[in-house]
Amino acid sequence: MQVKDVERWKQIDSKERNAWNTKQEEVLTDTFGRKHTYLRISVTERCNLRCLYCMPEEGVELTPKKSLLTSEEILRLAKLFVSEGVEKIRLTGGEPTVRKDFMELASELGAIPGLQHLGITTNGIVLAKKLPMLKRSGVDLLNISLDTLRPSTFQELTRRNGLEKVLRSIETACELGYDPVKVNCVVMRGRNDHEILDFVELTRDKPINVRFIEYMPFDGNAWADKKMVSYKEMVDLIEKRHGKGCLRRMNDGKSEVAKNFTVDGHRGSVSFVTSMTEHFCSGCSRLRIMADGNLKVCLFGPSEVSLRDAMRSGATDEELLQIISAAVDRKKAAHAGMFELAKTKNRSMIQIGG
Repeated sequence: MQVKDVERWKQIDSKERNAWNTKQEEVLTDTFGRKHTYLRISVTERCNLRCLYCMPEEGVELTPKKSLLTSEEILRLAKLFVSEGVEKIRLTGGEPTVRKDFMELASELGAIPGLQHLGITTNGIVLAKKLPMLKRSGVDLLNISLDTLRPSTFQELTRRNGLEKVLRSIETACELGYDPVKVNCVVMRGRNDHEILDFVELTRDKPINVRFIEYMPFDGNAWADKKMVSYKEMVDLIEKRHGKGCLRRMNDGKSEVAKNFTVDGHRGSVSFVTSMTEHFCSGCSRLRIMADGNLKVCLFGPSEVSLRDAMRSGATDEELLQIISAAVDRKKAAHAGMFELAKTKNRSMIQIGG
């Protein structure tokens, strides 16, 4: 949906507008009754790492700066979504902290009336020094991506150095009182699956929640089912080391994407994001806005709607809500299976926003 769609909304007849007015309280509720209260906003496509599952080896063609959302446009959209019931916003990238005005943007977003939580997902490379100010700005949820605890493997997976900087950021987050500090770990067979137990050990004495993520297919990341380690395999491995029943399931909310567990004798916890083997689409409450302003209602769906084009063609807030509502209504009940997803054209993860 591009500029022509904005024109269409300007031309709809009174009957359709009346129907829209009766639905307005349900802008972010889809046809399956799922209310979307969680918005992920990618603030940049740039990153200071080159992770194998996120960035194709040949790189990606970055969107020209003039085609990216400005801070003013991000704030306008964020306020609009919050006014319609979004309670949590997470800033992603690329790597969000490399955006030049990121600190100011986070501060302004954190001040939006009605927003309950502001989070970021980051690789942690430059986070440690920025985190105290980010916390003061209202960033109360933190996910740090880390797929290995070994320097040589870190360089192999990210094509860069920097493990010590990431570990320092995790330590800083713990010291500042983040609880939990979520650590995202994409598990890849033959790459880092032998480190699962080492990651569990991170949770022993600190408020760390390690989130083991099943390897997912995106453009250019050379996904294959043989590389994916399933949730059940990971659980079996942990129980073999720590004993049957060492993992105790927590009370997950309906819209929770992860299966969360405490570990006997550990202060922290572990979680499993099972997008490939046990999807959680029925409780999905997420929407995504990419750095170029496209709205994506499903991570794995190729359908996108340009909110940037709508705003720059003069769309009012009401017209934007109509476009958003129509996109939400088109959201499917569930994404395809992993083999079908592997054949479906989609963007690379760095362009979508992690």
